[in-house]
Amino acid sequence: MLRVGINRPNFEAEQAIANDFPLYAAVEDRVELFDEAGIELAGMVEELVEESDVVVDACPSGIGEQNSAMYEEYDTPALYQGGESAEFVDASFNARSNYSDANGADHVRVVSCNTTGLSRLVAPLREEYGVEKVRTTLVRRGGAPAQTGRGPINDILPNPVTLPSHHGPDVNTIFPDLDIDTLGLKVPATLMHMHSVNVTLESEADAAEVRNLLEGESRLFVIPEHFDIDGAGKLKEYAQDVGRPRADIWENCVWGESLTMEDDDLYLFQAIHQESDVVPENVDAIRAVTNAADAEESIETTNEALGMGI
Repeated sequence: MLRVGINRPNFEAEQAIANDFPLYAAVEDRVELFDEAGIELAGMVEELVEESDVVVDACPSGIGEQNSAMYEEYDTPALYQGGESAEFVDASFNARSNYSDANGADHVRVVSCNTTGLSRLVAPLREEYGVEKVRTTLVRRGGAPAQTGRGPINDILPNPVTLPSHHGPDVNTIFPDLDIDTLGLKVPATLMHMHSVNVTLESEADAAEVRNLLEGESRLFVIPEHFDIDGAGKLKEYAQDVGRPRADIWENCVWGESLTMEDDDLYLFQAIHQESDVVPENVDAIRAVTNAADAEESIETTNEALGMGI
């Protein structure tokens, strides 16, 4: 059974109740706020942890590590999100790249949306051609749609101004031996992140071969030219039109016409939906830590359940 812990009686709490999820208060001092809002609680967060087989911790960055002692007290495995430090977990996780590293682990970090996107792309390229080096410039949204306090409002920021951005070292938690450099920019947008990617391959390839390879990956969507999708706005409209919940795009979105080979260098653009691409990764991580399925079975099951593939 899915149980939900939450720290305030907002619209998310209302939706949890509307969908018959038992709701647990994360902060004892706020229990009376739920009472005042007429929202019935199933208990406190400690009860949630004790009754759970696995906890998916989606707290703001840094809070997950603080919560880890509680998960250890109740001997409950926990999944953390990409904003947490990689230092205190047993493994960082990407289903396509290193699923087995999380088998039976107690503390697993599902890497961030951008790291997930880069790992999904790098994994098949390494397997098929070998990768000498990855260079990526990430154009990052200023905030998610609901983050009204985030900026910039009318600016373009090097983020960070020093090199590399945190994304390269984070990808190294999945591929420790990968030579990767990343730069980041932040722009006043909320829809998606955009990556400009250059990969130097170790063996010869042509663009058509690489395209066929990527089109065979279940969590990569190679955008056909005739779709006439020229940016994140149209991608989101497409997701709405095909009936995706919340217009979620769980897959990397790679522009097919951008796939270019210059000698051993592959170039491409891809878009990453920061609100949703880690959703299937968390589902797979649950199976990994509980040894409920191997990577191939878990990915296939998750893809089918979500309706992956656009």
